[in-house]
Amino acid sequence: MSEAAIRLHIEPLEEGGYVATSQDVPGLVAEGQTLVEVVEIAQSLTQAIVETYLDQGNPLPPALARVGVLDS
Repeated sequence: MSEAAIRLHIEPLEEGGYVATSQDVPGLVAEGQTLVEVVEIAQSLTQAIVETYLDQGNPLPPALARVGVLDS
């Protein structure tokens, strides 16, 4: 699998830390204490979501399919 860039929407949480979501990856919600941590968690979750799509034979979300995430 090659890498793909996705857009993240990151907001600070009242209790501290951050939450990230993405219109490019439906279902992606990541929380972390720092910006670096929330981005790393979002990256790992995106990989897991893509693997689930592929394992179940479902088409990838359009933003990921456009960048050729399946290219080796």
